[in-house]
Amino acid sequence: MARKIFCMFVAAAWTAILFPFAVLASFVRGGDSWVTRRLWSPVLVWAGGGQLVVHGLENVDPKRPTIYVSNHQSTLDIPVLFMAVPVHFRYVAKSQLAWVPFIGWYLWLAGHIFVNRSNLSGAIESLRAAAQKIRNGTNIFLYPEGTRSPDGRILPFKKGPFALALEARVPICPVTVEGTARIMPKNSWNITPGPVHVKIGKPIDTTGFAENDRAGLARAVRDVIIAQSLELGGRGGDPDNAIAASGIEGLSTPPPSAA
Repeated sequence: MARKIFCMFVAAAWTAILFPFAVLASFVRGGDSWVTRRLWSPVLVWAGGGQLVVHGLENVDPKRPTIYVSNHQSTLDIPVLFMAVPVHFRYVAKSQLAWVPFIGWYLWLAGHIFVNRSNLSGAIESLRAAAQKIRNGTNIFLYPEGTRSPDGRILPFKKGPFALALEARVPICPVTVEGTARIMPKNSWNITPGPVHVKIGKPIDTTGFAENDRAGLARAVRDVIIAQSLELGGRGGDPDNAIAASGIEGLSTPPPSAA
């Protein structure tokens, strides 16, 4: 209970204190990323008792526009990944996050991309905006599961984000987070300190996929993330239930052989 109260207090106070500095820094390219990576994120991870270990940093190329795709275990993933991936990037996040005090406001003001999944035309426009940022040299980070996993297993992936990758034709780096679900499970502030491992996989060349093969690209990326999860001692995921059902988070469509 003491750790829970301490973590909640630190997260709220430190986020409020740094909010104006992050907003001001967002007017300088990379400035807000420096604030979130070097000042905000380490304190939140420390307050939660996380000990971060990063694997695969050699696969990060700051000179190459890249889409980073990660599994999603916990709210703690946000500061963990700001620390683990040392490049200036913009998140693609669900629109509800924009209403979260300070964090959501900062993401909106700093130009991160929000997607309203209940509005198809609006979601398409948001992904087009993200594609334009990539063409301008910005790295993009997204969670294709669409929600946090309730048990650490990797959920089916939504196909929409991979349309962005196929349009932009830039590499995708699969990123696997393992350990944040034990520290702070979904929908809980019950904190259990422990190690957090992040593995950044080798970039996947999207030019080898047909321009409409969103499912094929999603499966290829998800297979790597599952393999990395198992390497890190995680629970992996079902390789057959790879693609999320339309409009539903966490549930899959039948695999091609069962259709």
